[in-house]
Amino acid sequence: MNIELRKFQAREFLHTEQDVAEFLDLAYREGGPPLFMKALELVSREVGINLISERSGLGKESLYKTLRPGKKPRFDTMVKILDSIGLTFTIQVKPKERVVEQEQEAP
Repeated sequence: MNIELRKFQAREFLHTEQDVAEFLDLAYREGGPPLFMKALELVSREVGINLISERSGLGKESLYKTLRPGKKPRFDTMVKILDSIGLTFTIQVKPKERVVEQEQEAP
């Protein structure tokens, strides 16, 4: 059996702001902050760093540094980036089973 793998191209799947929102939400739910940041980097490159820079008031070099793996950007920077691509944060109550799982994982 031959399996053909190809590089993930976000632009093939992210056509609307709703697509982008669901992609970022799923990345966070499934992989926490590290996967969310990787997904945000992909989205930002698809949208365009120049456009995000213009809309957010953040410098291009600052954006590249912020989106680099392992970085922990400030909350206000994240708000500016998300706002520039038409998104915002939403706070929700965690499902009870997720809270129980996290309590069991704690050292």
